[in-house]
Amino acid sequence: MSHPATLLKALEQRAKKRFGQHFLASSGIVQNILDVAQVGPGSTVLEIGPGLGILTEALVGSGASVTAVELDRDMAAFIRERLPEVNLIETDAAKLVFDEHLSGSGWRCVANLPYNAATRMITRMLERPDVFDQLVVMVQKEVAERFVAPAGDRKRGSLSVFTEARAEAKIRIRVPPGAFHPPPRVHSAVVEFKIRPKPTIGDAPVAVFDAVVRGAFVQPRKTLRNNISATYSRDVADAAIADAGIAPTVRPAVLTLDEFQRLSMAIHRLGE
Repeated sequence: MSHPATLLKALEQRAKKRFGQHFLASSGIVQNILDVAQVGPGSTVLEIGPGLGILTEALVGSGASVTAVELDRDMAAFIRERLPEVNLIETDAAKLVFDEHLSGSGWRCVANLPYNAATRMITRMLERPDVFDQLVVMVQKEVAERFVAPAGDRKRGSLSVFTEARAEAKIRIRVPPGAFHPPPRVHSAVVEFKIRPKPTIGDAPVAVFDAVVRGAFVQPRKTLRNNISATYSRDVADAAIADAGIAPTVRPAVLTLDEFQRLSMAIHRLGE
């Protein structure tokens, strides 16, 4: 595996600056990512933000068919020259139209995501089980913990419930700063999302379920009754919470996925 420091020297011939970027430099972490993703010949892989191509090189070496999305013009040119077998799309991945660029289903996203846009990118992919069946992505550690937080965890929020309804999510690799060049100030983690064929949201429409979950966590330290009342009304909140068989004084973070399903269906029956 090529080291980022060596690649950066080659890139500096045309790139004006690369300050503030941190590139994965640990061959062990790269191999661990491949082991989790289980990619190989016949796999179709989307990589977002390939940067210097450290992970890209390993994905190509596995025999997978790799499509990479890179916004940075210099980085994109560098990848094209270094790894011409990669299908490179030069655009903002946060705005990528999946249906225009990714043919068929069964895609896996394997990537060290840009941390400032990682949450939005992941949620977009979780909403498309017709395109993706697995994500193996690196994010900031605190973000990873929010994605996988179970009922009762203080980190649990609307993102946790949104994710639980759509995928089996688990932190698979914890990545220290020293795995990057140069080392960042934050720790990272690789999360595996095994995407469900359809959301596990119960009988309520998906829009209702998602709205109820968002409303429940408007102010996470407040009671469920207060939050639902602020989103709908006190009468609706009281009726729906009672119908769902949930104590009105609990905090939203303790609710299980099943309880959110019951609550969203109760609100849907009330016509809200």
